[in-house]
Amino acid sequence: MQQDYKIALIGGSGFLGNSLSKKINPERNFIYDIRPSIEFQNNWTYLDVTKVDQLIKCLDSNQVIINLAAEHKDNVRPKRKYYEVNVDGAKNICAVASKKNIKTIVFISSVAVYGFGDDYISESQNLNPISDYGHSKALAEVVYREWQLEDAMNRTLVIIRPTVIFGPKNRGNLYNLIAQISNHKFLMIGNGTNIKSVAYVENVTDFILFSLDFRPGVHLYNYVDEPQYTMNSLIGLIYKCLNKKQSNIRIPYLFGVLVGYAFDIYSFFMNKSLSISSIRIKKFCSNSRFKCRIRESGFSAKNSLDTALIKFIKSEFCIKDSTKLL
Repeated sequence: MQQDYKIALIGGSGFLGNSLSKKINPERNFIYDIRPSIEFQNNWTYLDVTKVDQLIKCLDSNQVIINLAAEHKDNVRPKRKYYEVNVDGAKNICAVASKKNIKTIVFISSVAVYGFGDDYISESQNLNPISDYGHSKALAEVVYREWQLEDAMNRTLVIIRPTVIFGPKNRGNLYNLIAQISNHKFLMIGNGTNIKSVAYVENVTDFILFSLDFRPGVHLYNYVDEPQYTMNSLIGLIYKCLNKKQSNIRIPYLFGVLVGYAFDIYSFFMNKSLSISSIRIKKFCSNSRFKCRIRESGFSAKNSLDTALIKFIKSEFCIKDSTKLL
């Protein structure tokens, strides 16, 4: 499909958008974001998804839309921003897509729509988001589904719910965990038997582009890479790659959450964003294990998770000889 259509990367200046842009013909790659694209400045145009008039000016009928735009951090204030960008933005995109007769939208949602769960979560699971981010993503999915239903025989909607994505130059949750361990600032909370799924950015972007050839209809997929590590296994691998001795000190889960609540109160009254919060501790100690139907689509990831993780740690933290762990 890349050969036939121009691709509108909405929210395309970020980590995932940058990875996508490296795989798209520059003549067909149009990046729309409120932030400039550092590596693809010539392809970038300013766009705020909360402004319909800007979407009308930017989008064209011969484009397919990949929507990456989102308020996604844990500490966004005021909370209404989640809904203004993630939900109202979705409404605006769909309205303009209808006006411009755009037939394909790929929406990057999140596994945050499920909330916490102990069992392996499939795409058919009932949604139970516990955060404003997850709730806003769930509401946005409804908006896109309504758009597809308006012309169900001709419109293609792909909803991808990725787990935590990592890769070069990403400074997200996994990077922060590795950095804490590297700087001797990490304290283990809980027993570490909970599953923590992750996804390598190269694999995710490959699947997004693969999905552009899907036929009309609604296509819903979780995205996770295998194997899905326990927290103990993931942390053990990080310590090995960093050539550091692992500490045996563990903080009980309940005590950790209470400390998180204390930081929440301090953050509220001092109007400051902190790196420690109750929701982050709960997320760290919760299961995030998912079933994934992607193989049914015919897609196969090129990069194994073990290799990707070791290479990521090696490149981002300048570790030598970590490939011996393969």
